Amino acid sequence: MSLRRIAAAFVIALTAASAAAQDAERADGTPTPRVSANARVIDATPDDYLVRLRALRPGDTLRLAAGTYTGTPDTPGLPVYNLHGTADAPITIEGPAKGAPAVFVGVRNHNTVRIANTSHVVLRDFHVDGRDLGGDGVNSQGISHHVTLERLTIRGVGDDQGTVGISTNRAPTWNWTIRRCTIVGAGTGMYLGNSDGRHPFVAGLIEHNLVRDTLGYNLQVKHQLPWPDDVALPAEVTRTVIRHNVFSKSGNSSRGPMARPNVLVGDVPVRGRGQGNGYEIYGNFFFQNPTEVLFQGEGNVAFYANLLVNDSGGGIAIQRHNGFVRDVRIFGNTVVASGTGIAIVAEATEHEQQVIANLVYADAPIVAVHQEANIVGSYRAATQELVRPHDATGGVDLRARRGVASGPVLDMRETRSFIDSDRDFDGRVRDWRVRGAYAIDEARSLRWRPRLAIKP
Repeated sequence: MSLRRIAAAFVIALTAASAAAQDAERADGTPTPRVSANARVIDATPDDYLVRLRALRPGDTLRLAAGTYTGTPDTPGLPVYNLHGTADAPITIEGPAKGAPAVFVGVRNHNTVRIANTSHVVLRDFHVDGRDLGGDGVNSQGISHHVTLERLTIRGVGDDQGTVGISTNRAPTWNWTIRRCTIVGAGTGMYLGNSDGRHPFVAGLIEHNLVRDTLGYNLQVKHQLPWPDDVALPAEVTRTVIRHNVFSKSGNSSRGPMARPNVLVGDVPVRGRGQGNGYEIYGNFFFQNPTEVLFQGEGNVAFYANLLVNDSGGGIAIQRHNGFVRDVRIFGNTVVASGTGIAIVAEATEHEQQVIANLVYADAPIVAVHQEANIVGSYRAATQELVRPHDATGGVDLRARRGVASGPVLDMRETRSFIDSDRDFDGRVRDWRVRGAYAIDEARSLRWRPRLAIKP
């Protein structure tokens, strides 16, 4: 299936999803589902939350008081088992939005938040502290779908690279949303899917998160074997969207054979359901990796309007990992890297792989067969041609100096079917007169200066 047909199917799926989500919005712009007439708000404390949890029904909100939640020796942490809301009446478990937090703390040999046999559930506004006792912060231990994790803060999961902030490695999951979460110092930030290709993570939305200072990946979405027949995974073509996140690795990253990119996405199934699925990855800020590239991918990938800065290595590597390189479109990104800026290593196939309208400063700017209308320069040239490409705290400014990134207007109709592909990193509408992730140069101001914080 061509990249254009995949993208068109993605838009159909997105339109259907948007029509179902025309509800009120919170102050931060995230959607609020309609409230059932029978919805209840149930207050809970560290002493009684387990009892209250078991009684939840569609539309209910379990409102957690501030405090430290340990559970019992037999049931530690937060077990989200056998809870089923509906699309119109999800079950919500939430802590205080302001002030002192509700904190779920880890217990040795247990994941702190455990999810299984669950659907249409929202978890938001609480902290998870694994206390570096070896358990994941959040782990899907059984089949789950339509789960939202929102405004969670996850720490204390950095004792080992195999300890994860948010993991779905033990069961198939689909239609998960991970939004505005902060994960600091984990072994691995998010690990979605399983290392052997089983337990696929499908049709996810990962947006506006901050993941930093991990030993291994900030985020990995695993490759997928052909799907099991007995699990009701989405039959239509879907995409996993990764947008507006900040992914940063620091000096504590693993080295040698344990070194990992900030983000890696794996291939889709080679046959059967899911073989036309893919990724749309845009509006993200990738910052520093002392041992690896910032982004690595395979499968069907659209990668656009991202900012990437790596003073110790490469930017983007599209290459086989556990699967194949399929349809790939890399367009409108700004890359500053001391190694290779953008590389596509792929066998000659019927698939399309193109690099278009990027602004790249690197020792080897672009290594790809099909490239068009890019502007490139050496890694050192970035200092003269970008406003502020280097800052140890992430407070960079990757706007180009006047005239540096300008070029003829491009015909980008083939990219229009990707979500927000007509927008730059700052959300401005673009006409493709300026290359790179911004539609502006230094003559106009930034809406948000990239830094190690959640992108608004």
